Amino acid sequence: MAQANPYPLRVDRLIMEKFKIIASNHGRSVNKEIEMLMKQVIADYERNNGIIETPAQNE
Repeated sequence: MAQANPYPLRVDRLIMEKFKIIASNHGRSVNKEIEMLMKQVIADYERNNGIIETPAQNE
């Protein structure tokens, strides 16, 4: 899978500190934990609303 462009994420310090602990407990980096959660949200959305078509799928 091609790596996407980096996205600067601004998050409250306390939220990030807690999220780091959650990611560590799952054996993941913060980046991988975010990616996993994003995939779950997309799957849930598509299950309820249909497949999201993007220009990148046609490349």
